[in-house]
Amino acid sequence: MTFLTRSTPVRPTPAAWLRVFAAWLLATLATLGALFFGEVMMLTPCVLCWYQRIFMFPLVLLLPLGLFPYDHKVARYGLALAVPGSLIACFHLLVAAGVIPETMQPCSQGVPCSVTVIEWFGFVTIPLLSAAAFLTITALLLATHIRACK
Repeated sequence: MTFLTRSTPVRPTPAAWLRVFAAWLLATLATLGALFFGEVMMLTPCVLCWYQRIFMFPLVLLLPLGLFPYDHKVARYGLALAVPGSLIACFHLLVAAGVIPETMQPCSQGVPCSVTVIEWFGFVTIPLLSAAAFLTITALLLATHIRACK
């Protein structure tokens, strides 16, 4: 019956809780931005954008579940979504920049992944926003996980 016994809850450090909270805020902002671009501005997402949404949207639900009450393992669960999302976002950024050749691009049907739909300040594109969000979330969750393992 040891699997039914409650282990002592880990008391979070304020910094750990704030890092997970900041990751949740960023995931929420990215999700609302993706929904705004798709539903309000009527921009059809490409295939890579859909894959990134698949990894970003669950973070909005997962991270607050680990905040109230705080569960130090939430960083590990969030990393399972944030790391693959980061890889896809970086790949999309390279596709949009023209570094990845046409033959390796997965967007052969529908909206092309290499087309720049929005460009703010001459360099801020949707793939850049996505990569920045995923990499920041990954860094926050990785720092939380590493410090919790010590």
